[in-house]
Amino acid sequence: MKKTFSLLIILFAFYSVYAQSETDANPYQKNNEIKLNLIAPLSGAVQVDYERHLNKHSSVGISAYMVYDHTKEEDMNYNISPYYRYYFGKKYASGLFVEGFGMFTSIDGKKIYAPDNVTFTENKDVYDIALGAGLGWKLVTKKGLVFEANVGYGKLLFNADKTDHDVVAKFGLSIGYRF
Repeated sequence: MKKTFSLLIILFAFYSVYAQSETDANPYQKNNEIKLNLIAPLSGAVQVDYERHLNKHSSVGISAYMVYDHTKEEDMNYNISPYYRYYFGKKYASGLFVEGFGMFTSIDGKKIYAPDNVTFTENKDVYDIALGAGLGWKLVTKKGLVFEANVGYGKLLFNADKTDHDVVAKFGLSIGYRF
């Protein structure tokens, strides 16, 4: 009985060591990322992204964009954008990717100009949902630093007639950390 019990413990120990070496073998295989868009401050905004990797080729994430300087970005107030990405790179969740995204957005209402064509009044803010697609590229270092460039284009679905815009665009040059 003691020999059988000892043999089971030894086999379990070898299995545990093997399982641990399998998960630690790939330094790129960490499933969470947090990123900061470096282009957003140029337009008076801040954008933060969180991404969760499902496997080697796909991930889901959410992006939050908030305008703090309305002199640079006159129309957009904020947006929250969940997305799904498919990666074509050989490394874990990196390289070229395509994405599909949704977006809940707050945009300034339509501007109504006076006859002098200089002064205007603005309707109340418009809340809408947009759907779109994008593409990009991601580089991940062994230390977990993430560098990403992406663009996206989408259309407002419900209230485009109440604002001066009917499209949304996403531009990003981001830096982050994979953990």
